[in-house]
Amino acid sequence: MLHVPVISYGQDHRRNQGLLLFEINTSAVGDSLGLTALVAILPLIAFFIMLLGVKARAHTSGAVALAVSLIIAIAGFSMPVDMALSSAVRGGLFGLLPIVWVIITAIWFYEITVASGRFEDLRKTFDLLGDGDIRIQAILIAFCFGGLLEALAGFGAPVAITATMIMALGVKPLRAATVVLIANTAPVAFGAVGIPVTTAGEVAGRSAEQTQDIAALISLQVLLIAAIVPFLIAFILDGIRGVKETAPAAAVIGVSFALAQWLSATFFAYQLTNVIACIVSLGCAFAFLRVWKPKGVKELRERLELPAAESTTDLNGRRIWMALLPYAVVTVVFAVATAAPAIFGFLKLHFAWPLLDDAIVDADGNLMDTSFSFNVFGNPGTLLLLSGIIVAVVYHYFNENGRYSLSFGQPVSAFGDVVSRMKFSALTIILVLALAYTMNYSGQTIAIGEFVSSAGSIFALFAPVLGWIGTAVTGSDTSANALFANLQVAAAERISVNPDLMLAANTAGGVVGKMISPQSLAIAATAVNMEGKESVILKNVVGYSVAFLAFVCVIVFLMTNVLGFLVP
Repeated sequence: MLHVPVISYGQDHRRNQGLLLFEINTSAVGDSLGLTALVAILPLIAFFIMLLGVKARAHTSGAVALAVSLIIAIAGFSMPVDMALSSAVRGGLFGLLPIVWVIITAIWFYEITVASGRFEDLRKTFDLLGDGDIRIQAILIAFCFGGLLEALAGFGAPVAITATMIMALGVKPLRAATVVLIANTAPVAFGAVGIPVTTAGEVAGRSAEQTQDIAALISLQVLLIAAIVPFLIAFILDGIRGVKETAPAAAVIGVSFALAQWLSATFFAYQLTNVIACIVSLGCAFAFLRVWKPKGVKELRERLELPAAESTTDLNGRRIWMALLPYAVVTVVFAVATAAPAIFGFLKLHFAWPLLDDAIVDADGNLMDTSFSFNVFGNPGTLLLLSGIIVAVVYHYFNENGRYSLSFGQPVSAFGDVVSRMKFSALTIILVLALAYTMNYSGQTIAIGEFVSSAGSIFALFAPVLGWIGTAVTGSDTSANALFANLQVAAAERISVNPDLMLAANTAGGVVGKMISPQSLAIAATAVNMEGKESVILKNVVGYSVAFLAFVCVIVFLMTNVLGFLVP
């Protein structure tokens, strides 16, 4: 941001061009910050009422909230009509490019493995590990493989897919649903190739370096949660006995995942954090289980009345490698793009946004950057598209005498199917981002932030709660960041705390709120054939969610003072 004197800027620059200058006023309603903040929060209240009270669909709720936000921006904050509408379009375009684009290509990438038949081999690969111990297999499937799915697809795909796989192991429906929802925590912040982090940085106007700092801080805030989730899975499946008998393997998987997540988010590329962390934890698990064998497996299967483990004698090294190939390819492609950005970064769209360029000055006299940027070939969505094409070509020509045949038409058809399935989800994302940008550019979010932060330094303790609520209601950490990122920045600046820390706190709060969102509960219930019993599943997971939230709140608060050395 550039610091610009408001008066001289408005008189000497905008006025000379015959253009309007919009100055954000956080006391626009009744000359009162409190009243202004109260009015500013109405779009969010409308969104939640429509979603939870009226039981409207997410895109309908988003449209109503956007309409309320536009009315308030124009009537309450005196924002010119054309600028308010332009703000909404600016946010909607960011929702489309890159967010929707990334999600579509990520889900399509996964669908290629399903269409080729290699996904079944991947499931059998997990059966090779653990010598029939479903506790360890569940950890590998729900936590490690689920993290890979979260990295590429997110938005419910990991819960739906891993729940069915764990049910296939013989786990009862309620336990299976509980396991996958709790496993789908630590990876959420970096889901869909880091889109929640990207959204937080973009909406809050942070640079690429600052966004990387946000990712590093998130990995620290959820470090211990990531490390203990495997133990919780063992506990849910087999109580304290299960924890004792699987503790060595759970420790190796959880600690390796947590450390790899932190190292990747801090020193490499946060977009690949989940991919790297999951591959590292799977590799460590494979090596460890070659020299260590779980105890009590026979008794476990008898106690849970499970049949004998499925034979995997037909699974050879080639088939295992081909099943894991897609994740190796995506890692290499992203690594090349990160190490040599010029290879994919030769075509970038960057332009001043109509009606908003050099037109919005915040309450502190800072010129807000409203320009739009999009790296056509270097963005995660296009990189996933390239990775998918490579995998499809390999699968087409190396099909083991037609057993795993994949025609060139199948990926094309799968892409069309994904776009069709995603249409309402895409519309929701676009509307939520349009809402976020309207609230940000009109000053609604800043007014809320200034009012909330008036509580003083204690706000840092409760900052993650906003992300928790946002994700619990919308089912998306990305949406929660779109809604509250700018609010967190405004609050951080008011209490003199690093804004990146508060943005990370919002994301980390969302991580532990995902498991209780209506969207996640419905997906889990459907996957384990418990439709209509979402409340039963909720009772099983809400305690974990609240406990995780309390832990994150304390960690964030400590990072503002005692652990301040951890903050860049």
